[in-house]
Amino acid sequence: MKNFDVVIVGSGPAGGMAALEAAKGGLSVAILEKETLPRYKTCGGGLVFRGKDMLPFDIGHVVESAFNELYIYFDHLENPLVAKRDYPIVTMVMRDSFDELIVKEASKSGAVLLENHQLKSIDFQENIQLITSQGSISCKYLIAADGVMGPTAKLAGWKETRKTIPALEYEIEVDTESFESLSKEARFDIDAIPKGYGWCFPKKNHLSVGVGTFEKRKVNLRDHYQQYVKKLGIKHVISEQAHGFQVPVSPRTDGFVRQNVFLTGDAAGFADPLTAEGITNALYSGSLAGKAIAQHFDSPTLAEQSYLDALSVRLLPELKFTGYLAQLFYHQKTLRNLLMRQNGQRYCEKITDVYTGHLELSKDVKSRILKNLGLGVFA
Repeated sequence: MKNFDVVIVGSGPAGGMAALEAAKGGLSVAILEKETLPRYKTCGGGLVFRGKDMLPFDIGHVVESAFNELYIYFDHLENPLVAKRDYPIVTMVMRDSFDELIVKEASKSGAVLLENHQLKSIDFQENIQLITSQGSISCKYLIAADGVMGPTAKLAGWKETRKTIPALEYEIEVDTESFESLSKEARFDIDAIPKGYGWCFPKKNHLSVGVGTFEKRKVNLRDHYQQYVKKLGIKHVISEQAHGFQVPVSPRTDGFVRQNVFLTGDAAGFADPLTAEGITNALYSGSLAGKAIAQHFDSPTLAEQSYLDALSVRLLPELKFTGYLAQLFYHQKTLRNLLMRQNGQRYCEKITDVYTGHLELSKDVKSRILKNLGLGVFA
């Protein structure tokens, strides 16, 4: 039986960063991946500046495109809100190459990638025993980084308490004229779908276009996607690949650690409630979990407390705050439109500063923003 100090299930951003930090701490680390890298991963692939900035290595050769401007369209506004910075607000990547890059960086510190290893069951003994599609593996710590649909949390005893929303994304090749027109801006279109938004993220030679909704009732995503393509002015779709997925937009309510199992990224429910962007918090939470275990390897109690304390400093309060904003954006349309008409550009600037890491969300800052938005009851 193979034995490691730490086993990480999933080779996405959370898993790669957890492996990197744990391996840098001198631990023996294995990453279980059910497929073979590189593998396609459904994702818009928009990496905001804050996420890119926390990476301790260069990602230049996997960047598809980068944008110093971000456009947000509202049906009730004649012109879009535009955030402009002197650095890339959002950098576009394809997750197959991006994820593989992080894993390769982790391997430089000693992490081992075990491909085609699908987790089947977990047995809690003196150590954690993992039964995979290619045999048994033993470890002291287990990190779940296997996404919203991953089996690790359920196998370890967690119930489903995350709120998820449906999204539909297409990787599409379009006619030259349409690509030339749309490749100049990264954009969101609020209300392109009821209680949600559409996005158009230009990549190197194609577009990632999709729609997602916070609507509780069933919505025909395909119909809204087709309407959105027309709204974008795309004349001819040469080829398209559809990918449906769920995004967890609320953290689990029954904890993030138990029996030396640590939850990170979408497995924990850490996607942002306002934008549904998950890469940044996956990178961040994976890094926090790897560091906590490396620093307190001999004391599981301290490792757990260290991780939970670190989550409580920024990530969890921020998710609570952006959850309030999501409530306004997607469920109080009349009030939202009024506020955007009056002070939309100012709000756009503040929110951009938050997501790029240039505005610290102190309690005072959050209170002022919520009160200015008419959400003082949440302050």
